[in-house]
Amino acid sequence: MGKKQIGLIRVLTTENKELLNLHGKMLMNWFPELEVVSNCIPNQPDGVHDDETEKAAIPKVLELAQKMESDGMGAVVVSCAGDPGVELATKKLAIPVIGAGRAAAAMARVLERPVGVLGITEKVPSAILQTLGSCFKADAIPRGVVSTLDLMKPEGMAVTIEAGRELMERGAKVLLLACTGMSTIGAALRLREALGVPVVDPVRAEAAVVRLVVS
Repeated sequence: MGKKQIGLIRVLTTENKELLNLHGKMLMNWFPELEVVSNCIPNQPDGVHDDETEKAAIPKVLELAQKMESDGMGAVVVSCAGDPGVELATKKLAIPVIGAGRAAAAMARVLERPVGVLGITEKVPSAILQTLGSCFKADAIPRGVVSTLDLMKPEGMAVTIEAGRELMERGAKVLLLACTGMSTIGAALRLREALGVPVVDPVRAEAAVVRLVVS
């Protein structure tokens, strides 16, 4: 039996092939039976980080998801914790469409502990809030971080750990990373080592869900 083809959408526009394919490579490392084809939406070099950029991304995500379906993908993953376009694409496509935000929030909720959401947007993505329900405790943004690109700066990891510590001081017992850029820099492992709490990585969560739905 051949590998199951999955389409992965990045909402950060980039010509850097290594960065473009990074999340897909993570999925294939965890689940070698998957073959992940990655592509990014156009004209969003700063990704999705507020209402305006999310609104702009939605039709682009839908168009790319539809192309991936026509290309024979067995499922589509939108590798963004805000889940832009996921709800719309789910209605339009016959194949499963998985968003990193809902996947991560579902994984965090299973732990049944107060969840601190660590992201880059002023408002916690609605997909995450709705899925967490009463488990949501607090949210925080790393100091000086406006877009996913800021996380890749030399100080990105330090300010992310600082924000995670703040959430714990506010009562969080689990940290949920609400930006897949935090997966890109390997924040989950560093946060677990520094703070000693469970940390839900959105790319790992989306990988687990897509493996389930195509099995």
